Amino acid sequence: MPEQTTAFKPSLGLLDATMVVAGSMIGSGIFIVSADITRHVGSAGWLIIVWLITGFMTITAAVSYGELSSMFPKAGGQYVYLKESYNPLIGFLYGWSFFAVIQTATIAAVGVAFARFTAYFITGFSEKNILFSFNIASANFHISAAQVVSICVIVLLTYINTRGIQSGKIIQTIFTSTKLIALFGLILFGFFLVKESFWNANWHTGLNAAQDLGAKDSAGILQPTGWKTIGIVTLIGAVAASMTGSIFSSDAWNNVTFIAGEIKNPKRNIGLSLFLGTLIVTIIYVATNLMYLQVLPLNEVAFPQDDRLAVAAAKVIFGSAGQTIIALLIMVSTFGCINGLVLAGARVYYTMAQDGLFFKKAATLNKNAVPQWSLWAQCVVAAVLCLSGSYGQLLDMISFVAVGFYVLTILGIFILRRTKPNADRPYKAFGYPLLPAIYILMGTAFCVLLIIFKPEFTWPGLIITLLGIPIYYLAVANKKSSS
Repeated sequence: MPEQTTAFKPSLGLLDATMVVAGSMIGSGIFIVSADITRHVGSAGWLIIVWLITGFMTITAAVSYGELSSMFPKAGGQYVYLKESYNPLIGFLYGWSFFAVIQTATIAAVGVAFARFTAYFITGFSEKNILFSFNIASANFHISAAQVVSICVIVLLTYINTRGIQSGKIIQTIFTSTKLIALFGLILFGFFLVKESFWNANWHTGLNAAQDLGAKDSAGILQPTGWKTIGIVTLIGAVAASMTGSIFSSDAWNNVTFIAGEIKNPKRNIGLSLFLGTLIVTIIYVATNLMYLQVLPLNEVAFPQDDRLAVAAAKVIFGSAGQTIIALLIMVSTFGCINGLVLAGARVYYTMAQDGLFFKKAATLNKNAVPQWSLWAQCVVAAVLCLSGSYGQLLDMISFVAVGFYVLTILGIFILRRTKPNADRPYKAFGYPLLPAIYILMGTAFCVLLIIFKPEFTWPGLIITLLGIPIYYLAVANKKSSS
């Protein structure tokens, strides 16, 4: 029987924690989703506003979580906060959704993106290279080489993280530092090396959203008459629909709260890392989109080949070498992102199992003081999701469910201020009660609008979450019978 340990080892400092925040956030989204956002909102001004709104929401949520992390500085993060704010059922529903959709689908989506850009160098890894085809109940299923590659990289990083927190920490620090430097370089080169600037032409669109940005002529160019002000209700819906991409790209910042048991001085360092990491990433994301508007005309921002916006921008900046440069950058970025997601996610299942609400084996640590069984269980679900939906479908489900639980968690700050007024709070939510209240209103509006404008993808996420209710009561009954 393999040797086991019973406690996590605090071995991550403030820099390490900040790298987990930033590295988990920056995956493939910033290189792709701005094309879809531009198609929805139709102007340079609204493109930047979408990213600013997302950045504001992300930083506000992060600094609000600082209070919760200082109150409950232990493994499990958001699962623990919801359990303490409400009851074990709400905490379990988050943990269940985290396992079934939020974390595993994010790992899968980023894994698919890694494989997609690996195909630039090894064409056999392309999504078009179908390895297996089969029928189940009259439905056709295909498994591509890209899906197999995405599964392989998830398995590899899962294995590395079973070797101990230090292994995951080294990968996270190296890959996050590399992609931050590379993104800053791409932004600077975009502004100073590009031969032709489209800045003024793009900003002529201002805040005049296009009524139908999808209308193109035979050459694939936006119709000039397409630019017109649209109704406020339609515009709000377009902004909400477009934010599924920016929210997904800015998500996973809370992963650092899941590994609180392995962070030195967690009451201080978790809150600081949340603020620093989300601020750095928000600045980079807004600057990257400003760079896109500098180097490409708006119709090319909206309709790059295969939605590979960063590739189109890099070709303009670096010429023929641009495609290779961006493909490498995205591979580095997504590899580091998957590592951060894999590393942090398993700690939630470990804590749930400690409460008797998950598989018993998930409650154990291996000789390297990491939840090995939880890591592999997470790996299996992520691998299955790699074979299921497309990139866009995955991020629509993730954004809806994740933001819904963020709203509940931040509302929990108000609840805990009332139910536990004398609890130790080394750090208090910045801007309380105004900023947390604004986030709750914005997050709720976002979820409601998604149900209205993108019901085909948001309802499945909600249904999966609600399926956790009978599972919870089964787990409680099993816990009572075995005690």
